[in-house]
Amino acid sequence: MRLEKGHVRIFVYGSLLPGLHNHGVISPYVISILEGRVRGRLVDYGPYPALMPDSECTVRGMWMEVSLAAMPGLDELEGFKGIEEDNDYERVWARDIDDPTLAGWLYIWTDSRGYPVIESDWWPDVARTKLIEP
Repeated sequence: MRLEKGHVRIFVYGSLLPGLHNHGVISPYVISILEGRVRGRLVDYGPYPALMPDSECTVRGMWMEVSLAAMPGLDELEGFKGIEEDNDYERVWARDIDDPTLAGWLYIWTDSRGYPVIESDWWPDVARTKLIEP
């Protein structure tokens, strides 16, 4: 799917999802939303998850088309300073596994950092059981 000039697509799987506590960071910039899935596995980092690569598992989320103006705030939230920098989350290019025409940026950890791996593929289910407030 082609994007308009000045727009970018982000795969959102955690606290940036609608109804969760960081959605306000991205919501002013959202143009469209599509459900999707990427390869990976969720890691429980407390009030929000991380996604780490895993070719055997998938994570459900939403592809959000946003204006480029969203990127500085998203990079700051995710602790992404740039390529080959000391980042909290890395920003990588990903493709949807069900619809390869959907592609965009995804924030990941490269490993679990010792935090527990989540068996669920959908963070809102986990957040509800943890009673995390929106």
